[in-house]
Amino acid sequence: MPSIIGIDLGTTHSLAAIWRNDRAVLIPNALGETLTPSCVSIDGDGSILVGRPAHDRLHTHPERTAANFKRYMGTSRAVSLGTQTLRPEELSSLVLKSLKADAEAFLGATVSDAVIAVPAYFSDAQRKATRIAGELAGLNVLRLVNEPTAASLAYGVHQRDSERKFLIFDLGGGTFDVSVLDFFEGVMEVRASTGDNFLGGEDFTDALVELFCQRNGLKLQSLTPVAAQRLHQQAERAKRQLTQNGVDSVTLELTIDDNQHVLELDAAAAERTCEHLLQRLRKPVERALRDSKIAVAALDEIILVGGASRMPMVRKLVSKMFGRLPAGHLNPDEVVALGAAVQAGLVGRDAGLDEIVLTDVAPYSLGIDTAMQVGPAQFVPGHFLPIIERNTIVPVSRMQRIFTVRDRQQMLSIKVFQGEARLTTDNVALGEFTLEVPLKAAGEAGADVRFTYDINGVLEVEATAFPGGIKRAMVIEENPGVMTPEEIRERLAALSALKIHPRDQLENRTLLTRADRVYEETLGDHRQYLAAHIARFQTLIERQDADEIAQARGELGALLDRFDVHVTY
Repeated sequence: MPSIIGIDLGTTHSLAAIWRNDRAVLIPNALGETLTPSCVSIDGDGSILVGRPAHDRLHTHPERTAANFKRYMGTSRAVSLGTQTLRPEELSSLVLKSLKADAEAFLGATVSDAVIAVPAYFSDAQRKATRIAGELAGLNVLRLVNEPTAASLAYGVHQRDSERKFLIFDLGGGTFDVSVLDFFEGVMEVRASTGDNFLGGEDFTDALVELFCQRNGLKLQSLTPVAAQRLHQQAERAKRQLTQNGVDSVTLELTIDDNQHVLELDAAAAERTCEHLLQRLRKPVERALRDSKIAVAALDEIILVGGASRMPMVRKLVSKMFGRLPAGHLNPDEVVALGAAVQAGLVGRDAGLDEIVLTDVAPYSLGIDTAMQVGPAQFVPGHFLPIIERNTIVPVSRMQRIFTVRDRQQMLSIKVFQGEARLTTDNVALGEFTLEVPLKAAGEAGADVRFTYDINGVLEVEATAFPGGIKRAMVIEENPGVMTPEEIRERLAALSALKIHPRDQLENRTLLTRADRVYEETLGDHRQYLAAHIARFQTLIERQDADEIAQARGELGALLDRFDVHVTY
């Protein structure tokens, strides 16, 4: 059977894994690393760079590089990179295409099928955009799995003989998800999921950037793209140093027009600056626990997922909320990809997973716009009527009867929304259609509206008029901001014309982009010393002597290690 890969398409990093020989295995990229930065850049020759070399070009060529585009999936927002203008789906497809090439090199076979993990609270439009990104990358997306559900699979696959209740706290680079799960007799049951699509590690970095600007009397909007990116890099480095190295304080520095701007930052000050973000983490946790009907005391473990969950201030918050330390035996960067590989194994009916059954839930409520009666013959439109409520186990089908509000009303307008707000103006519109109904007195005619929601997050709406039985159905496929089939065909042709940097040359190109970044960050005699080594390495590449290049690559890499103060996970 063809291999099905599991993919964690993350805001800051992406990675792929495969289920084989009864375990999930991470797939290395061309650099031998499992984490591929979710960055895309246009090189000087017009070719596309993805991953580590693109990430380094964020600092040297920000106007030709894109990152954090996952946050805008499902919107029509586009990014200009040199002469190219690309949508979030297209940028994501380039990352997926890179992961696909890595998987094919690792497996020695063509890969066409995938399971992709998405934030549990991703909207209908965002899920469709993710599927489109897979299609643009040449992948058949067999299933979308919620990220905390994937993490629970990676956890539960090694706990098959036990019964456990646990909470997944998934704080990634750009999104936050919470899921409460119950694992018993081989059944992984998601009891509740919720989250925030615009809360992640990047927001903590941005808070430190804002603090730096406030303390130094700077306006972020007035900085050049290069200066703004360097400040962001300083803030990111400070956040990670305080996280990983246990240092008491760090210094952020930025030189603008020969003026040195400085901020001394310790862990306590960073926590005070991010207090509003920490408070935002509480609400989804409280809602998930309330919806799951599982008491905090009944939870066996709290599992942290996502690189941003490493921050001491986050771990401290979780410990306070639950009165215990979170589990620390799973790698928060890798667990979602490993779980996506388990899901891929389940989809492929791998014999080693026969004993595991997974149930998931709808992460948000789905319903229609209705008019509410406020007096005799007085109706106020715009009220949300949930038909499938959040955290209902999927697949699911629910029906609701609605009635006409006027005598001899000829048509019913079925407007479909997702969300939790009382008024439809505060929820997300998914689509609409009209249904002809018999001409009767008000309340004597109407329609039975049925919502059917499947495991892939596809919603079908069917309305049957009564009396009479006229029926109309609609599969919610088109959303504002989501590509149409015609646009997908057009962009497929355009993307196929782009020149992707050769995979077998990526190691050299990555080293050069890193060298360019370190050169720009270095001052004095070290800078010229570094420039000479870079020039020598470029000359050897042009001579195409593999042995010489390998030796020089090692020497230049060691030199960069001495000068590079860039901090990564």
